[in-house]
Amino acid sequence: MPKRVLTGQIVSDKGDKTVVVNVERKVKHALYGKIIRRSKKYHAHDEANEYKAGETVRIEETAPISKLKTWKVIERVDTHATPERADNA
Repeated sequence: MPKRVLTGQIVSDKGDKTVVVNVERKVKHALYGKIIRRSKKYHAHDEANEYKAGETVRIEETAPISKLKTWKVIERVDTHATPERADNA
């Protein structure tokens, strides 16, 4: 079975080798049909303490590392990348 991969924003990096990642998803309301945002926080393992609060990261499901940690940080997602222009005007 493949491991789940989620993308979210780090809200806390206070713990040693641990970051808290807020993952937001959009779901359709069952009765009214409006798209609403749902969020959940995951504790993820950060071995080198290299990720800081505010960064967007990708996390992957792992075997349990501690009581709360069953995810690890894979990589940083570059949110400030500028797209390449198709036309050079």
